[in-house]
This record gives sequence, C-alpha cells and structure tokens, in this order.
Amino acid sequence: MNQNQNKLKTSVALLRIFIGWHFLFEGVVKMYNPEWTSFGYLATAQGPFEWFFTMLIGDATIGWVDTLNIIALMVVGVTFTLGIFERIGAIVGIGLLALYFLAHPPFPGLTQMNAEGNYWLINKNLIELVACIVIYQLPTGAYFGLDYLRKNKLKTQEQ
Repeated sequence: MNQNQNKLKTSVALLRIFIGWHFLFEGVVKMYNPEWTSFGYLATAQGPFEWFFTMLIGDATIGWVDTLNIIALMVVGVTFTLGIFERIGAIVGIGLLALYFLAHPPFPGLTQMNAEGNYWLINKNLIELVACIVIYQLPTGAYFGLDYLRKNKLKTQEQ
C-alpha cells in the first residue's frame, strides 16, 4: 500500500470517527433529555416538502418520530465511531441528513428558521450527507475499527 492510500484511509477514518461522535452525542443527549422533541423543528419546516414534515407532528406520530430519530442517530454514531457495519450507518446517516436538509432547505426566498448560520443552497446537513457518501464509498473499519477485528477473526476461523 502506498503512502497516499494510507493518508486517504487515515483521513477518511478520522472523518468517520468525528461524524460518528457527533451523531452519537446528539442521540445520547436527546435520549436522556425528557423535554426534547422534534416537534419545533418539524412544525417550522419549509420548502417543497413542508406538507410531509407537518404531517409528522400529530399526537399519534410525534412520539414515533422522536424515537426513530434517536435510534437513527445512535445507529450512525455507533457504527461510525466503532468502525463496524459502517455502510449501514452511512445509509442511515444519508437518509436522516436528507430529511434534515429537506425540512429546512437553504433555498433562495425561504426564511432561514432553526438555522445556526446563514446558508444559501448548501448547509452543514448537506455537507455531512456528502461526507457520509464518502464513508459509504471508502469504508475504513477494516483498516481502523472493529471491522478489522471481525474480519480477521472470520479469516482465522476459515483456516
């Protein structure tokens, strides 16, 4: 393996771990905060899919939405941080970040609500979504993560 490949794998592994930590921390904080709900974020949704997100805030659905959001955050966080089954985590992350992006798209003409900054077309959700695509394409768990241990254990069992 040449030096550039090592640098790429190390960089993507760091990206994976940092994003994993971000997702895991967000999931844990939401899970242990009994006051947290996605209601406010969904109720202020804008753009072409506003109807979909406002449909999710009903009394019968909001509890499920909150629980699924926490589970999705934790799945991405655990798989990315530990470096195992990271492609599954990447798919979940891409889906979750796409929903976050579509709920509050930074499109011209829309007031930026629930945004931590000023965005135009591209925001942090979209950037992190693209990073999840990179992690899906270049999984590094077999290089640095539990996938390395899992795959080596399977190899020794086969011999």
